[in-house]
Amino acid sequence: MKARTAVGGLLALLVLAGVAAAGAYAYAERWYRTPLSGLRETVVVEIAPGEPFARLAEALAKLGVVDHPRLYAWLARRDGRAARVQAGEYALAPGASPLALLEQFVEGRVVLHPVTLVEGWTAAQALESLHANPLLKRLVTSVTDPGLMAALGSPGFAAEGQFFPDTYRVAKGTSDLEVLKLAHTRLGERLADAWQRRRPDLPLAVPYEALILASIVEKETGDPEERPHIAAVFLNRLRQGMRLQTDPTVIYGLGSAYDGSLHHRDLEADTPYNTYTRAGLPPTPIALAGEAALAAAVQPADSADLYFVATGRGDGRHVFSRTLEEHNAAVQRYVGRLRAARRAR
Repeated sequence: MKARTAVGGLLALLVLAGVAAAGAYAYAERWYRTPLSGLRETVVVEIAPGEPFARLAEALAKLGVVDHPRLYAWLARRDGRAARVQAGEYALAPGASPLALLEQFVEGRVVLHPVTLVEGWTAAQALESLHANPLLKRLVTSVTDPGLMAALGSPGFAAEGQFFPDTYRVAKGTSDLEVLKLAHTRLGERLADAWQRRRPDLPLAVPYEALILASIVEKETGDPEERPHIAAVFLNRLRQGMRLQTDPTVIYGLGSAYDGSLHHRDLEADTPYNTYTRAGLPPTPIALAGEAALAAAVQPADSADLYFVATGRGDGRHVFSRTLEEHNAAVQRYVGRLRAARRAR
């Protein structure tokens, strides 16, 4: 009788243990899928490469995000996800469950930061900006290193003008080389698209020439409406064998010798970029050309103008002329406005 009682008691204990285990398992599953009460505002965490999930769970507990770190680690191992977590910086949003956070870690949905390359920058200025960004890793030492363009898949090209000015979203720890690769790839896509839409009568033989012209247009005016007209003037001059005579190329050729003012002696100092002393386009772009400048270079305005000069009104716009006589008169008006402005100070 006593033996039967003992057996019955043991069975009862086993049943109770099974019920308790089932209850615990159900609780664990429910907790796994329930929004975390401790996650009331966005929390940013960084997972190091190779960090054990148990350590991550403890770190989340210290931040008040997770209340059962050991359970979390067990569930992550059970599902085979613990070893698949990717390193990086993550923003944990309110309303997320432990399972949702784990899926975010496994899929590598990290925080993406904006990195902007500006129209009209030189390649050196673009790299300087990347180096000043504390979120990015430095790999590129100089844009003049021939290995740079080789690493980007375009060996033999100068780096100038080879990066599309835009805002790129990248993860913390991304290298400057990776950002430049993104910008170079996008430049290739945009240039190819522009070249496909070019007018058939352009005096440009290859897409690279369109890129060079676009970079000059970019530096000559900041007014989007004027860019097709500026491009038309340069293309008309190329057709007629006239020198481009554009100051931005001279300034680029002077490099560090440029003191902020363009002197008559600078216009006479021959460099590969001096379009007053040399015919045709310069050997490379002089800046990063944006979408509007690329479009203007291949789809210029319908114009027979050969000259332009600033209005002198401080509006960034220009006066366009077909003849040298008209141009000289516009230059005189420009000079007159500058003198009047100086006297008024």
